[in-house]
Amino acid sequence: MIETLLEAILEQIDQPKKDLEHNLRALLNEAVSRMDLVSQEEIQRQKNALFIANQRLAILDEKIKQLENSLQSQK
Repeated sequence: MIETLLEAILEQIDQPKKDLEHNLRALLNEAVSRMDLVSQEEIQRQKNALFIANQRLAILDEKIKQLENSLQSQK
């Protein structure tokens, strides 16, 4: 009889725990879906794109300096 009572009490305790866990998971999923998160792969793609853009910018900057030097030498 005590075992039956104990099992009934444990079942009553277990259900609110499951409900609470379910509700917390739903809240966390909703909060995460609202965040502006990006994957590690997207970050790496952006880093690569930025690296390439910086290389191109350095090349263009060097060409501008060469053109400025050639204009200075023509004067």
